[in-house]
Amino acid sequence: MSIMSGGSCAKSVSMLLHPDDGEAMPKAVHWPEGPPGHPLWGHIPEFRTDPMSLLTRCAREYGDFVPLRFGPTRMVFVNDPKDLEYVFVTHNRDFVKSIMFRAFRPFGGNGIFLSEGEFWLRQRRLMQPAFHRSRIAAYGDTMASFAERLSDEWSDGQILDMQPQMTRLTMEIVAKTLFDADIRREAGELGPKIARAFECLNERLGSLWLLLPDTVPVPVNLRLHRAVRELDVVVYRMIAEHRATGEDRGDLLSMLLQAQDEDDGSRMTDRQVRDESMTSFVAGHETTATALTWAWYLVAQHPEVEARLVAELDAVLAGRTPNAEDVPRLNYTKMIVDETLRLYPPVPGLGREALVDCELGGYTIPRGTSLILGMWTLHRDPRYFEDPDEFRPERWEDGLAERLPRFAYYPFGGGPRQCIGASFAMMEAMLVLATIAQRFHLELVPGQDLTPWVAPTVRPKHGLKMRVMRRAPSSRLS
Repeated sequence: MSIMSGGSCAKSVSMLLHPDDGEAMPKAVHWPEGPPGHPLWGHIPEFRTDPMSLLTRCAREYGDFVPLRFGPTRMVFVNDPKDLEYVFVTHNRDFVKSIMFRAFRPFGGNGIFLSEGEFWLRQRRLMQPAFHRSRIAAYGDTMASFAERLSDEWSDGQILDMQPQMTRLTMEIVAKTLFDADIRREAGELGPKIARAFECLNERLGSLWLLLPDTVPVPVNLRLHRAVRELDVVVYRMIAEHRATGEDRGDLLSMLLQAQDEDDGSRMTDRQVRDESMTSFVAGHETTATALTWAWYLVAQHPEVEARLVAELDAVLAGRTPNAEDVPRLNYTKMIVDETLRLYPPVPGLGREALVDCELGGYTIPRGTSLILGMWTLHRDPRYFEDPDEFRPERWEDGLAERLPRFAYYPFGGGPRQCIGASFAMMEAMLVLATIAQRFHLELVPGQDLTPWVAPTVRPKHGLKMRVMRRAPSSRLS
């Protein structure tokens, strides 16, 4: 029997979500019209099939404040930069991560991505030194050398799927830079394990199982926890190796193990270290891998962009391996990354839940309401971007970022909870792009279905097959 087959079950699910509420359903409010949904499932079927299309239709046909429903759960799609600033900055304490993001708890536990309040602030402060500008610069050599190591394995004319290639690369980079671990031999095995876990997570996100705790032993939850346990083996191994030596290697994991509470001198438990490590490991490689995959796709479709990129690399690098000191001079390379993140943000939107009654878009939002905050839609909004669906890196060279409303473009989130690894990810994407583009021209294999698919980042649904062609010596100065 369906978990939502009757009114009493719908009521129990809603009370699970808001156990302190006196009523099972939020109080009546007057909201504008939204798209019609299924009488029982609401908008889950459309969201599961193609969430970007659903939200794009909401923005174009219904405006910046659009009611949605996931079974008995009331949600609102919010697509106005001013409202996002209210949520992320001016009233950030009135909101927590929404139910959709709390679904990641089997991965991140109570790590920095999902924790709230004073505990989150404490963990953020403990982790911040690992992402200091000077430390990130030291990671640059590893990023470029690992990109060279990967491309050394490529043969001229070989056809490769760039999604798993970039996933393997960024996984190895994160493991080395943040955990001082060499997982080259395990990377090929870890990728499929993470993919299986993501498949289970997507099944939860696209169904009414989302409304039940992940501890309920339904088949999808059992598969999800089994997949996460496989990943835990690797993370706990890295923790055990660090603890055994007691050495401060200057990486994130060492900092987590050495950190002490200022009040009582206590250290993190292995579980706390695991939560922060898993969060950094999974999020730290997955989002950058996805961005790089789309960057290769976009550059391959625009020969003029590739020509300008290669000219910049020749002028700045003259055939040598890039490093962190080159990043400020790779202006066009950065524009390509910025434009890729505009068109294909790895996470197409963020979610929050209101802790108190508030007002957004001129409407009252009762506490407990989940918000879906536009990112994919804002990044492609003609109010802020001319020819918004076109890939034009040069749009960023005349100060566009400074002219945009705050949160019209925000690929790394915003406010106090902006991604702690934003600078790390930007430098990594630029150095990988520069290193490989110096060596290879990547050509799209024709006839592919490259539909964007949330899994849970925005990937090409069936991968991205490209032919790698080694550049002629004339385009690589030495």
